[in-house]
Amino acid sequence: MKGRRVVVTGIGAITPIGTGADGLWDGVIANVSAVRAINRFDASEFPSRIAAQIDDFDPGDHLDARRARRLDRFSALSVAASRLAFVDSGLDRRRARDTTGVWIGTALGGIAFGEEQHAGFVARGVRGVAPTLALAVFGGAGASNVALDLGLTGPSVGNANSCASGAVAIGQAFAAIRDGTVDAALAGGAEAPLAPLTFGAFAMIRVLSQRNDDPSRASRPFDRGRDGFVMGEGAAVLTLEERDAAMRRGARIIAEIVGFGASNDAYHMTAPRPDGRDAARAIRAALSDGQIAPERVGYLNAHGSSTPLNEPAEARAIRAAFGVLTDRIPVSGTKGLYGHALGASGAIEAAITAMALDREILPGTCNLEDPDPTLDLPLLRSATAARVDAAVSTSFGFGGMNAALVFARHD
Repeated sequence: MKGRRVVVTGIGAITPIGTGADGLWDGVIANVSAVRAINRFDASEFPSRIAAQIDDFDPGDHLDARRARRLDRFSALSVAASRLAFVDSGLDRRRARDTTGVWIGTALGGIAFGEEQHAGFVARGVRGVAPTLALAVFGGAGASNVALDLGLTGPSVGNANSCASGAVAIGQAFAAIRDGTVDAALAGGAEAPLAPLTFGAFAMIRVLSQRNDDPSRASRPFDRGRDGFVMGEGAAVLTLEERDAAMRRGARIIAEIVGFGASNDAYHMTAPRPDGRDAARAIRAALSDGQIAPERVGYLNAHGSSTPLNEPAEARAIRAAFGVLTDRIPVSGTKGLYGHALGASGAIEAAITAMALDREILPGTCNLEDPDPTLDLPLLRSATAARVDAAVSTSFGFGGMNAALVFARHD
């Protein structure tokens, strides 16, 4: 390994299928989609009117009353998920203060809150705008609020690498611990995009599913009947630690993170490079970074956005990265459960991948009823018990951004 070893010791999640590590995992095993008709706002004018909402998230359940009132939904999700991850890890906040960093990725950050405040400005002028607006819409707001809330004085980094943001945040935090910049990190992604204009921007370019009469079956990764992704919201944060320090304090180790790779298609803002060449480079780079032979990989959690364009490119990327080994690597896409939470998706899927190694169960692919034969992947329809050595999680996003993470079972 290059430098120090890095392990996952805590998971915090707030998603449409469950809260906390156990809640998220229970939702994965239940294999029931959370996609429903939108009731957060009037979506009747849009061609897509469905989403994966979190209907039971109350910031006041996780934060003190003053902070819950001041934070917008994006930052509240970031802080709440980070608190859950921190508690799950058992880290001592006082000892971790100066040696722990925060990396939070998001595609859109506080844009939905900005949209809400603009409506107030149009209706009532400056008196209709919350004084916290300027503090909510910059890209680093999530990471900064986590650092403030937990009193962590290590690096605080926000990124906006589209739908790869959460995976990139975890990869960057992993590198910082391995290199000795910090000893621990809270890393993941958060997204709160369910507001009329924000949602409508995606609906208008027709990348969203229009299966409005059958929402629970709308998000269907790798299925022949997929017609677009379903927007979701959520957050997931992983506590990462230097392995020796985690073992000395008797931490419960969920998995080891061993490799990270990234690339850009440099091809198109919304469409992936059709041959998957550069996405494959990200996967190979992650394997090389972790010195993991492709033969050791026993599971791949795919980006699987449920779009007609992206999944053929992803299938080609997987096959280009693993060659003939592809046929023996089980693949699933979990967005059929909770939709596509944009920048948070890579973090949610990283959490699921780490838990799959720890709990020795590989997730299925919700709504995979008629697998697209042109994709030629060994797809899992339902959860399967399996003990594997290593697993890969992939994330791809607008702007041609590609990221891959490699996790290993920790003995």
